[in-house]
Amino acid sequence: MKAQAPTSSVNFIFGLNEVEETSEADLWFLPGPTEGEPDLLPSGPGAQSRAAAVLDEWRKAEADHAARLAHVAGRLGALDDRLQRGPEGWRHYLALIEAAELSWFFGDRITPDRLALWTNLRLSGMQEDTAALTRAGWAVQRLSGSPGPEAGLAEFLGRHDPEHPDLETEPLADRADSWRDLMASLSNLHPISRACAGFHVWSLAGLTHQSESVEAAVTASRIAAGQGKGAVFAPLAMGGAGGLRGGGSPADRLSRWLDGMESAIFSAMRRLDDLEAWATRADTVMASLSGRTPPALRAALTDWPVLSAPMAEALIGASRAAVQRNLAWMEKHGLVQEITGQGRFRFWRAAV
Repeated sequence: MKAQAPTSSVNFIFGLNEVEETSEADLWFLPGPTEGEPDLLPSGPGAQSRAAAVLDEWRKAEADHAARLAHVAGRLGALDDRLQRGPEGWRHYLALIEAAELSWFFGDRITPDRLALWTNLRLSGMQEDTAALTRAGWAVQRLSGSPGPEAGLAEFLGRHDPEHPDLETEPLADRADSWRDLMASLSNLHPISRACAGFHVWSLAGLTHQSESVEAAVTASRIAAGQGKGAVFAPLAMGGAGGLRGGGSPADRLSRWLDGMESAIFSAMRRLDDLEAWATRADTVMASLSGRTPPALRAALTDWPVLSAPMAEALIGASRAAVQRNLAWMEKHGLVQEITGQGRFRFWRAAV
């Protein structure tokens, strides 16, 4: 197997714009034919100017979409303010939904109830892909908090080199440095535009397997949030994930990115509206109940999109009998809905 050298930001950035005809002189980035030599990516004639041209395209794309960008940034600011003033559990609620939606977009297809069981109790079915659950669980954790990617991408990803999993993290760190160099070159862009560019050059840096593209989306969503105080991440997938599709020029990609992000932010705000209205109604309806289990269970249902009795037992420290009794009472009074229709392994959600 040929060795893969770390890719520089100059080398991997070229190739964003597809061309139909390319002369052999321009194919400097392809591996050489010698079997015993590594596939290096030499700088080649004109590489610096071509890299600069692509960077300029991203800057021009932002300028062309300045008004649209300002509108979406305002929407994200409203979400940030809403989350800053709301309960802490709202961030986790949205993070779990976003992670589940990302898993569907990238082919893992983890439902919110399975992801909730995995992140809370580390439970999985015999037929389930634990690697896919682990990826989705990682996404929940990174979307819920922790230091951001630009402080240290290799640490943020928390894994070994994707092409050499038996090695230490130094090769991955080299690739991460290449990606970070590019992001530094675009430091004058708005965080939303920088996130879009970073997502679309991710694979060219050799940072991910095809099955782990969720890492690129999670990293980009954290960057897009900027210095938000309430919103740890900018939603990308819960509105349909159309902004994550590739193809086209930087201007095309940024246009889809802004449309997709606005749709996702709208979906997040609508979910918070419904959740807040439900919490107010539940507080009124459950006012006659005594003990610590009812309010704790009500709070858990605003932290988790779906909840099982074992999850609630672990989260709030109540007995299984107390949890089931209160869930039955809440279901009878129209506050929760059982979503499985089964007699065992049942899940409830707030009846928003």
